Amino acid sequence: MFRRLLSPARFKGAYGGRGSGKSHFFAELAIEDALAEPGETGEGLRAVCLREVQKDLKDSSKLLLEDKLAKFKLGEADGFKVFKDVIEAPRGGLFIFKGMQEYTAESLKSLEGFKRAWIDEAQMLSARSLSMLRPTIRAKGSQIWASWNPRRKADAIDEFLRGSRPANSIVVKANWQDNPWWTAELEAERKHDLEHYPERYEHIWDGEYARAFEGAYFAAGLAKAKAEGRIGRVAADPLLPLRAFFDLGGSGANADAMAIWIVQWVGREIRVLDYIEGIGQVLAYYVAELRRKGYQEAICHLPHDGVNSNSITGKRYEDHLREAGFDVPPPLPNQGRGAASMRIEAVRRILPACWFNETTTEPGRDALGYYHERKDDNRNVGLGPEHDWSSHASDAFGLMAVCYEEPERERPSAPRERAYEGSWMG
Repeated sequence: MFRRLLSPARFKGAYGGRGSGKSHFFAELAIEDALAEPGETGEGLRAVCLREVQKDLKDSSKLLLEDKLAKFKLGEADGFKVFKDVIEAPRGGLFIFKGMQEYTAESLKSLEGFKRAWIDEAQMLSARSLSMLRPTIRAKGSQIWASWNPRRKADAIDEFLRGSRPANSIVVKANWQDNPWWTAELEAERKHDLEHYPERYEHIWDGEYARAFEGAYFAAGLAKAKAEGRIGRVAADPLLPLRAFFDLGGSGANADAMAIWIVQWVGREIRVLDYIEGIGQVLAYYVAELRRKGYQEAICHLPHDGVNSNSITGKRYEDHLREAGFDVPPPLPNQGRGAASMRIEAVRRILPACWFNETTTEPGRDALGYYHERKDDNRNVGLGPEHDWSSHASDAFGLMAVCYEEPERERPSAPRERAYEGSWMG
């Protein structure tokens, strides 16, 4: 697996779960390159080992490099000398250890002569840091390495190395099965998480994106849905109405996201067919999206603020949607201070009946799996749901759960078999 990273490339990346040996590989490669690097004028290799935040050297890769030097029995006679905050390398080479947040655009120029930059825990790297680093490490033959355990597709390193995938790059996925340094202790840890924490196992050990936050409200329910095969190809019943459940956002640059779930109630099943989200878009954008996806007949359910006036037009949200031809029941009344708790309990109650169309609901399921409680660490008490990127999808899904009424006489069709001609499901 790691052998591919031995080939020359400007960018090298290794992502995956815990215990995969990613950091060990790059530490050994750094030492090998330092031994081999004479430089054009005879100077040794200068390398910077980076993290987004490094408050102390114990948070850096320095100790790992020291362990590798000891393993290979390399010392001063070979050109390596360990100091408190740096490691000297052969022929005047140097390893330094920094946090990207320490740098400004001006101070980063000090790295212009460096030929290796290794970012460990690169999932934490900000887009700002990555955009500053890339043009700085530009010496002839220079390389930028990254090792990380993925969190979200939107993280800067994932978008760059797995999304846009620059030319002259090599990126590999490495997991515990690929680790030549695997130990019995790590195997015991892996098996314990598999048995006791299935909702986080795939992220921690298999290098999948984080689908569940530790202690998230709906993580266990989503893990059970996957285990029971309720996340897959789910199609709509053409004879029953579609429903769109909203959490309203705004149209300004700093506005909250707008979230919409497309759901169908089919007997005792809740078919979760699609998820739409946007930030800073006017309401007309979402109307167009609903029509483009074939949901122009959907019944639009709004939260209590659906009676509020749109800040752009002055009209109420419900009136806009009715004028666009949608059926809009009266928005749900304000449920007061306990509304968030009511939504959470309602979702937990109905999750066992939910079937999710995998490809179209992935961003929404990511949000549901992350939605969690704020904590007062000093007093160890809960402070209610955290208002972050995951709360909009979760509030819209909670609205669906609160509004849900199980039909008495509907006979469900098999959700994975009733795709019909012209279905808009992926």
